[in-house]
Amino acid sequence: MSYLSLLDINIFAILICFILASLIVIGHRLLMQYKAKKALESEIAKRDNFAFGINYACQIGIIAITAAYVFPDVYEHLTNGHFTLAVLTVVISFSFILLGQYIHRKWILNRFNEEKAIMKQNICAALVDSGMLLGNTILVLGIFHWLHPQGVSDLLVATMSFIVLQIVFAIDSKLREMRFAKANQGASLQQNFNLANTSIGIRYAGKTVGLSLALFAGLQSAPYHGATIVENINSVLVHCGIMWALLYLMSFSLIHFALPKVNVGLEVDHQDNIGVACIEFAVFTAMGYLLINLFSV
Repeated sequence: MSYLSLLDINIFAILICFILASLIVIGHRLLMQYKAKKALESEIAKRDNFAFGINYACQIGIIAITAAYVFPDVYEHLTNGHFTLAVLTVVISFSFILLGQYIHRKWILNRFNEEKAIMKQNICAALVDSGMLLGNTILVLGIFHWLHPQGVSDLLVATMSFIVLQIVFAIDSKLREMRFAKANQGASLQQNFNLANTSIGIRYAGKTVGLSLALFAGLQSAPYHGATIVENINSVLVHCGIMWALLYLMSFSLIHFALPKVNVGLEVDHQDNIGVACIEFAVFTAMGYLLINLFSV
């Protein structure tokens, strides 16, 4: 991927990138106003709905990050006269992110309505939803960086890889729910999100973002075999599976070294200890980023 140099700065290119991000933000704001029954300003400014503000801020950030990440390829397509490819790059990137959000909301956390809870000022719901959205964005950008789709065959590989990694997200979430139920006399993690336990939301978001960073590392270390779907999927499964295991092994070890005499589960699940939850968030995201630096090529 080639980047613009400040020595050869192109004001037109910067303007296009800014306009692209601005148009998407405006469109998203109109959509949010429609979903919030045209009460966007009221929710944030008058009702002081911090949960809504956190979620909206994350969505704006995701738009800016994605637009900035794909812009070098979009600019290259535009300079080569491939306007259709430029538009498709933007549309496909955001479509995958929205699809990931839909899968997480309707399938992975099917017993918890994030949107309804956020409108009720549930900060835990906002953290869970924002962590999921950021995690899916990292995953999509990882796939984009891995193969740079140029045709239908590459897009098919990207789609299959995306589906496989969404299954990894689902398995990871279900394992977390099982551990939560085992430690809390069969209680449901998804139902506990409705209790507005902020620390649970922080921990869930941290593990989701950490996992997405680990999967990003797995994608960057996996060789791309062209348009051969089976070989690429096997490569993704092996490399991302190893990164997944390393993430938890290193994170649990570091948490144990940092808090040797603290019952982390008790502090987060029952005492809403935001400090301990933030430590878990920091450890998982740091370990995910460490894997990217260690294994990315």
